[in-house]
Amino acid sequence: MSDENVSPEENRAIGSAIKEELARKRLTRAALANKARLSLSTLEKALSGQRPFTLATVVRLEEALGHPLRKARNGTGHEALAPDSLGSYARPAVQWLEGKYLTIRASFGDPAALYTYLTEIHWDTTLSHLAYRESERIDADFKHDGAVSVPHQSGYIYLVTNRHGQYRIAILSRPMITGEMYGLLTTLQLGKGTQLTPVSTPIVLMPVSSRAEATFGRIDAAMPAHAKYLALLKRATEDPFVLMVQAKV
Repeated sequence: MSDENVSPEENRAIGSAIKEELARKRLTRAALANKARLSLSTLEKALSGQRPFTLATVVRLEEALGHPLRKARNGTGHEALAPDSLGSYARPAVQWLEGKYLTIRASFGDPAALYTYLTEIHWDTTLSHLAYRESERIDADFKHDGAVSVPHQSGYIYLVTNRHGQYRIAILSRPMITGEMYGLLTTLQLGKGTQLTPVSTPIVLMPVSSRAEATFGRIDAAMPAHAKYLALLKRATEDPFVLMVQAKV
């Protein structure tokens, strides 16, 4: 989800809508901030106009209130476009990307195993761009969601999560004729205690028409799906879609 600020006009409208919902639901600002996983200071400053709402903050508040705070951007009679920061694409130009994908990468905990989960790419009508969300993860606390960038210049597809300036990104090729997308995932790996370490791994997104076709979770070498998924993952570096470069010492 992008940390882009909403417009001043929308900012005022969102502030009014929040105050109305607080009164209707008899919620305190502190209770709303806690439910939306925001600091009370952040909420107070946004409501008073001292700082703008970000899209990520608004989404959290909408989820906490169970009520939409933004007007759909594609109801103006003009074709909705994604923001320039995501490639200025229209939905018809990227609709072929929408769907559910089996996501395959190496297991960070065991080099001999693979890790798989579901990634869904969909059009967010409120934000007017493609978004993605993960599910079917055995480590559900670490599932991600965010924006999809499709710039014309590079020809690659980017799945981007921005959480208060902390980024996670997957750079993917355009789909092959059979639908697979190959690329590189860069994220943070949780180590001992609270230590985080940058880590990168090849990644594959394979379209699935039903969950019955995919195996999710940790895929050990003895499991039937391992050989098929490993062959797909190896293609990312062998074709190569991804170059892993390290200086020789």
